[in-house]
Amino acid sequence: MSGHSKWSTIKHKKARLDAKRGKNWSKLARNVTLAAKTGGANMMDNPRLRLAVDKAKADNMPKDTIEKAIKKGTGDLEGANYEEVLYEGYAAHGVALMAAAVTDNRNRTGGEMRKLFERGGGNLGSSNCVAWMFTQKGVFAINADGVSEERIMEIALDNGADDVTSSVHVHEVTCEPEAFEGLKTALESAGIELQAADITNIAGDSIVLDLDGARKVLRLVEALEDHDDVESVSSNFDIPDDVVAELSK
Repeated sequence: MSGHSKWSTIKHKKARLDAKRGKNWSKLARNVTLAAKTGGANMMDNPRLRLAVDKAKADNMPKDTIEKAIKKGTGDLEGANYEEVLYEGYAAHGVALMAAAVTDNRNRTGGEMRKLFERGGGNLGSSNCVAWMFTQKGVFAINADGVSEERIMEIALDNGADDVTSSVHVHEVTCEPEAFEGLKTALESAGIELQAADITNIAGDSIVLDLDGARKVLRLVEALEDHDDVESVSSNFDIPDDVVAELSK
């Protein structure tokens, strides 16, 4: 079970109680723009764009905003020249971190990433210093309160999942990227509410954190995720259920 997936579920609950933080449409729009830029505007032929648009819709982004973001990616509307950059490094306790960013100024973003790592008790590393630990997977997080592990297992394994793991708080389903869309459709068609659904990087081995370590690492993770240019953060920490319960308070 990925500690980061557990933390995503906790954050989902917290976000519903903290409406003041608002919608993160600018990041979602950039993601749509870049997906259209790299794969074209036809969502039937561009799975990455379909996923980006699904995320935007899930956050209630207006249809015209999504369409403008797509047109910026295809060049039909003028927009910034975005590029993807992966920042790799370490947090406290040797936890590996990768921050996937979309930026129109690589030098500015790189300098800001370095400061965030240093202030969070970590250090920014060189290219591929931790990326080799990770494999791209489709990942689904499902609130454990609403459905049994047996039900999730039945649907998931019949629709291309690699694995299902469960804790007190969340069921996590993983699959190969190619199986992501079919599995997502199957889960939703079965009435399963998804806390999170994404294609992301999963570490082969994890570092188990105690409460103090989890707090230190999560402060850095949250700082990276809050940066305007960062789309996602991948890590190899694991948080035991009793520590998750303390963090949720």
